[in-house]
Amino acid sequence: MTNPDLVEGLKWYLVFLGSTTVHEAAHAWSAWKLGDDTAARGGQVSLDPTPHIRRAPWGMVVVPLLSWLLGGRLIGWASAPYDPVWAQKNPSRAALMALAGPAANLLLVLLGALLLHVGLEWNFFQQGSAWSSAHLVMAQKDGLTEFAATMLSITVSLNLLLACFNLLPLPPLDGASLPLLLLPRRVMPRYFELLHHPAVSGIGLLLAWQFFGELFDPIRAGALKLLGLGF
Repeated sequence: MTNPDLVEGLKWYLVFLGSTTVHEAAHAWSAWKLGDDTAARGGQVSLDPTPHIRRAPWGMVVVPLLSWLLGGRLIGWASAPYDPVWAQKNPSRAALMALAGPAANLLLVLLGALLLHVGLEWNFFQQGSAWSSAHLVMAQKDGLTEFAATMLSITVSLNLLLACFNLLPLPPLDGASLPLLLLPRRVMPRYFELLHHPAVSGIGLLLAWQFFGELFDPIRAGALKLLGLGF
């Protein structure tokens, strides 16, 4: 076991906390706009992390911090509540609600990449290493510029990972709701049962954990090249 870098871990955690909050707020906001106010009544239509932490303290605080301290990797989760009756009556709306979370992460990727390019154009940053998630660019000077380069690099890297992972078409991940946009209504009840079956969700998470690394590497390389941050 390697000794984790506590300062580096704190940077990753802060980006994780902000990105996860945006992800869950996007779920809550889209559900509210599409007719389900369950998450809104819980205060989760908010960029304040407090209501999201209150709902998932283990996934948003305890496990992420422990996973970094014990293994140098950050693992966590969160969730936004919704009305399953509303979802079954409005499957296409439920799908849009589910996809809003990864879409929010992709917006953060684009925003982070735009700010990185501004920094490169104004000579605050210089090209870093596409292989280093925290150093896609390097600062020309120490201090605040160096902090900004690292935090923006982590923002792009982590949100790209979160978006791609959550878009996997496996329960209980958000991507498993994609078929709700296409399936005939007569098979919806059976598909909802499948989505929420504990055994199916457990198998889905195991498969995602097992194969995501191999799937993500070429996606990451292609995305960074498309964003003008790859080599």
